Amino acid sequence: MNTILAFVIIFGALVFFHELGHFIFAKRAGILVREFAIGFGPKVFHYKKNETVYTIRLLPLGGFVRMAGEDPEMIDLKPGQRVGLLLNKDEKVEKIIISGKDRYQNLVMMEVEEADFEKNLFLKGYLEDEEVVKSFPLTRDCTIVEEGNETMIAPWDRQFPSKTLAQRTMTIFAGPMMNFVLAFVIFLILALLQGVPMDKPILGQLTDDGAANEAGLQEGDEVITIDGSEVNSWLDIVSIVEKKPGEELLFTINRDGQTEDITVIPQVQEIEGTQVGKIGVYAALDQSPLNALTYGATETYKWTIEILKLLGQLVTGQFTIDALSGPVGIYKSTEIVAQSGVYYLMRWGAILSINLGIMNLLPIPALDGGRLMFFLVEAVRGKPVDRNKEGFVHFIGFALLMVLMLVVTWNDIQRFFLQ
Repeated sequence: MNTILAFVIIFGALVFFHELGHFIFAKRAGILVREFAIGFGPKVFHYKKNETVYTIRLLPLGGFVRMAGEDPEMIDLKPGQRVGLLLNKDEKVEKIIISGKDRYQNLVMMEVEEADFEKNLFLKGYLEDEEVVKSFPLTRDCTIVEEGNETMIAPWDRQFPSKTLAQRTMTIFAGPMMNFVLAFVIFLILALLQGVPMDKPILGQLTDDGAANEAGLQEGDEVITIDGSEVNSWLDIVSIVEKKPGEELLFTINRDGQTEDITVIPQVQEIEGTQVGKIGVYAALDQSPLNALTYGATETYKWTIEILKLLGQLVTGQFTIDALSGPVGIYKSTEIVAQSGVYYLMRWGAILSINLGIMNLLPIPALDGGRLMFFLVEAVRGKPVDRNKEGFVHFIGFALLMVLMLVVTWNDIQRFFLQ
């Protein structure tokens, strides 16, 4: 049960912050966001605030931000259709009632002749018991009510395609960007909570059964020399100790302003067939905010490079598709990491967030990177790619991604449950 909860929290957080990036920059650009969804499939929970419906859906395998104009607008009134109009004090239409008219009072009944919900915002038709065509302006937030559902119209300037290339690019790029920001924040929090290993030759926590503790070294001791060799960093200590397994080492230390000599015999450990020395001591930790900021940035950069290297190995065939993991593999890995404690789980979440950001930036149709590629083409040729052609490419890409997901998931099932 703990694993399920950890998986839902981590995966939910990654998806939430990814979609939050799209949402924030869509709002900044003035785009009408119809829905902010976590998950796919049937709605489990929904809440509407202002013009956006916030939903949690049954299948927790992703999410989406539905922006006006990304898909063809479904609001359409046909000539001859009878509707009820709810007018405001300025005689502008604020609601168009298609069904359930008996629930409203003071409706103006109209037989529709013509409607424009994008550019000029008007509704024209014949009023009840009148033979003269009359036109009413629409409010910019006019809603269509059908079978209890309200859908707000989207004037052209509030639709995604109407925005500048820069605004559209930033809206799409903001999703993966937020995954990198989330990873940075997690690493930053970890550094503030745990501290960042210092490179100074100062001893941190000692293990109870380690050679350092048995010899009398203490946390906070500053190592000056080892066997007469000057020590300037923590890595110097590690390097000297690892090369002297089972041999006496003379540590000259500074403890509270006093110099002392202490003999330490590193314990022998075998790592990948090689004997190395260990004395059972960790580097001293620094919890300063400045170092925490640096650590957050360097860890995010480090893991970004590592994941890009793995992608490069996949492209060059150094490892196969069987090495990839889908939701099942991530779940099993989360189960293992969760057993090590919350700090390890946070680090795992940060790495997954970077991975999600990178994957979404790949120039693959249906992913954010694929859409950004079409924007690049638009920038080069000076005009957008035909929306129908782009939509077809994304559809094919989505279908191929689903096939890949099925293959990877089946490999995960075989690896973890059928062996």
